[in-house]
Amino acid sequence: MTKDRITVAVLGPGGVGGLLAALLVRAGNRVICLAGDETARALDAEGILVRSPRFGEFTARVETAAELREPVDACLVAVKHTSLGAALDRLPAHALGNDTLVVPFLNGVEHPAALRARYGTTPVAPAAIRVESTRVVPGVIEHTSPFVEVDLTGAPEVVPRKLLNSLAGALEWAGVTTRVLDDETATLWAKMSFLAPFALLTTRYGLPLGEIRARHREELVALVEETTRVSGAVGAPMDPAGTLARYDAFAPTTKSSMQRDAEAGRPLELDAIGGALLRAAERHGVPVPVAERVVGELREKY
Repeated sequence: MTKDRITVAVLGPGGVGGLLAALLVRAGNRVICLAGDETARALDAEGILVRSPRFGEFTARVETAAELREPVDACLVAVKHTSLGAALDRLPAHALGNDTLVVPFLNGVEHPAALRARYGTTPVAPAAIRVESTRVVPGVIEHTSPFVEVDLTGAPEVVPRKLLNSLAGALEWAGVTTRVLDDETATLWAKMSFLAPFALLTTRYGLPLGEIRARHREELVALVEETTRVSGAVGAPMDPAGTLARYDAFAPTTKSSMQRDAEAGRPLELDAIGGALLRAAERHGVPVPVAERVVGELREKY
């Protein structure tokens, strides 16, 4: 991958967006954070402070704007699905072109179609990220995992490979382990197959992953198997044993982002994750009784 210096807009400089913004700036790229007044003031005054066991503690100076007003090479969409509609006002279609990548780091599997409908010929390249990173306050990011891994995806006939490779190179030089993959469905459902059981059960019971493994193992296994069957039906076969092995390798205190949102009283990405799973199951005629029950209980509670 080449070491291109690129200009990147980051919509949502929180735990994920803020970390990627800071790493890209530290590697010599130009970054414009699209944010509201409070966050913009904090970033303008102090920059983005990252505390990380992998990257150390450092401050990155970024630019800010209320909305995108100039061409960029890529725009990383790193907001929660619950705030996506309002956030996209900061990313007007007229500011984008055929050489700008829109790269959503969103949970779920339905957002690429919505973004493509909104932005027309601008290439949308969905991404998946594996990281534990939290915004403590505006402009302060705590990165706690020993890794940051990104999968960029997009069929070559839809997303120009040159654009993907340029972004991938910038991320790699910034310290982010990055892959470029052709199969968008497989990439998104690989994340969904891991995330849905984890997020739904930790939030349903208000317990970290270790307690779910110990006290609700049967339910976890059943939900993994249901999600795997749906994933296979949409054309992205997964290995349930591999998913369970990944859960077992995580620290017992691990919490899902949905669980943390519930604890903080924030809106949940329940429809983007659980709702999307149920809709895909219905379209493909896959029975998912455990998922239906858990999603129903969460909807009643939240």
